[in-house]
Amino acid sequence: MAGTARRPARRQPGSAGPVTEAEAELFIHGICFKTGPPTRIGTELEWFLHDTHDPALHIDPGRLADAVSGLEQLPLNAGLTREPGGQIELSSRPADSLAQCVEETSADLAAVRGHLKARGLVAAGHGHDPYRTPRRILDLPRYVAMEEYFDRAGTAGRSMMCSTASVQVCVDAGTDSPGPHGIRSRWRLAHLLGPVLVAAFANSPLRQGVPSGWRSTRQAVWSLMDTARTLAPPLDREPRAAWARYALDAPVMCIRQEDGLPWTAPTELTFRDWIANGGPAGSAPTLDDLRYHLTTLFPPVRPQGHLELRMIDAQSGEDGWIVPLAVVTALFDDPAAHQAALQALLPLGVGGPPAPRNPLWVRAARRGLTDPALRRAADACFRAALDALPRIGAPAHVQATVTEFAERYIARGRCPADDLIDQVRSASGRPPARTGTPTKEDRA
Repeated sequence: MAGTARRPARRQPGSAGPVTEAEAELFIHGICFKTGPPTRIGTELEWFLHDTHDPALHIDPGRLADAVSGLEQLPLNAGLTREPGGQIELSSRPADSLAQCVEETSADLAAVRGHLKARGLVAAGHGHDPYRTPRRILDLPRYVAMEEYFDRAGTAGRSMMCSTASVQVCVDAGTDSPGPHGIRSRWRLAHLLGPVLVAAFANSPLRQGVPSGWRSTRQAVWSLMDTARTLAPPLDREPRAAWARYALDAPVMCIRQEDGLPWTAPTELTFRDWIANGGPAGSAPTLDDLRYHLTTLFPPVRPQGHLELRMIDAQSGEDGWIVPLAVVTALFDDPAAHQAALQALLPLGVGGPPAPRNPLWVRAARRGLTDPALRRAADACFRAALDALPRIGAPAHVQATVTEFAERYIARGRCPADDLIDQVRSASGRPPARTGTPTKEDRA
């Protein structure tokens, strides 16, 4: 079988014995949906590192490594990691309030930006690198195996790994009870809200310096990737059962090895097959392998104990990331806003293929808020969020930041991508597209 190792795979230190299918399902239920009253939030912010004077420059890997090494010495509240293409990610600690999350993350970003500025670098917020071609910087076994896996289906996987960045918002999974704090309602809201978040915060219209035809090129990339691990699971089933089946039926991306062996896996070996029939040289998966497998699944909403909303482009400016964090938090944690959002989103419909290949999601990525239905839903959701922010204790500057964004973009049927499109067209002598009018790219 392709990818089979020539000698038995060695287990990772501390791993337990083989896991059964029933144990795997029980583990997924408990570890991916931790129940309880929703009280905490968090965010994961990905940034491109650009040269201050030439954002199209491919930065020398040694220069990047030195800069990140210095960042790792800073006394940050958040965790700091590197992404395959040289991006960095700040993962906040779970916060007890929106105010705490914003305060701690803002302090971390100020420290990071100061460190980078002294080295001629800047943390740039774009959903897709607007200038540079994909280039993998990190040679860690995970990323080598990931690149090999995605390359089987084309180039979209490399673009995702090396040329995309996002604002991820993390909210508690919720309780077992019905209502706005229940798992079912929060799971449903996350998926219904997804295309509105894609459209409102689209911020990646350029590829190699020219318009790509999409407001969110990042989301376009995700829609072209491996469907076995990037699509949303069925939404008409109980969330925990649906996710357990999804995870076990997903192909194994890589099998971790020691001694410098490649982390390859047989083509189309699902985790369920691995449990039932064994893997390379008779290897059997453990709970540690299952835990790792879960980190290689990339649907728009990923349950990791909490719900991780992964469909939002990275945002420009010092405070751009605050807006999606605040809006999502308000819509999930305030019962009145939660219900208002559901009422606004239901008319959009959820029929057809799963996200991100669903036609509504594709429209959101291509058209942004020039799409009338998405614009109406976004307006209703932002209004509900703005009403709720004082009730959940959002600081005045957070409320003001969301208000400014709503007035600048939502009320005008625009998104951040439209600013970049206008800039490129203005520089080329072409008039900017009128607000709310589909462009040629939209109709393509």
